[in-house]
Amino acid sequence: MAVTLDLNSDLGEGFGTWRLGDDFGLLALVTSANVACGFHAGDPTIMRRVCERAAANGVAVGAHVSYRDLAGFGRRSMDVEPGQLADEVTYQLAALDGIARTAGTRVSYVKPHGALYNRIVHDGAQAGAVVAAVRAYDPGLPLLGLPGSAVLAQAAAAGLTAVAEAFADRAYLPDGRLAPRGTPGAVITDPAEVVRRCVALATTGEVTGVDGDTVRVEARSLCVHGDTPGAVELAGRIREALVSAGVTLAPFA
Repeated sequence: MAVTLDLNSDLGEGFGTWRLGDDFGLLALVTSANVACGFHAGDPTIMRRVCERAAANGVAVGAHVSYRDLAGFGRRSMDVEPGQLADEVTYQLAALDGIARTAGTRVSYVKPHGALYNRIVHDGAQAGAVVAAVRAYDPGLPLLGLPGSAVLAQAAAAGLTAVAEAFADRAYLPDGRLAPRGTPGAVITDPAEVVRRCVALATTGEVTGVDGDTVRVEARSLCVHGDTPGAVELAGRIREALVSAGVTLAPFA
């Protein structure tokens, strides 16, 4: 069976004079770019530059929305009231969409970042806030998230396109959730193993979990983290291996 997969990466995560990752190098390899909107990283100039290069390369632009947590890089879970969270998601989405349009493209999907991404796997109230913000802004925007998550269930129920995502370098628990960062083996650092797992995910929908058993992970998009050391080389190897395995790489949005 022919397989079509999106290859995405978190980009634009510098701030001011501080840079993180090789945005332009990754934009030559991925099919979708999750662009930081200023709340965990990114600033207007970085957002513009990434959007301009994405437009030139035919890469889809997604709003990588976050808790308002610049100091913690959006990786600290926060108890934000749902109405306020919805407003903050709308604010980020509108900011990036405005810049994207002046750069010759537009926001074509939404992907929550870090702690927010993980919180809305199980927190129905915060998941509902994210869904409400996306639906109010543009109900045609797909929402990218973890398979089986509360946010994707609510997105589908609200009439949004829910897109399931897998991760190239993250370990999985038996129930399909990501192993929490900071736990042993949560991030896979061996490039050959990462490439092998990506091909397995794309062609079989399965991956070996932290307990050694097979975990079912069916996804339309695969994330390569832009802040991983050697991310450009790794993304290149993943892309080459997927194409060699007969996988067609294309944006989902």
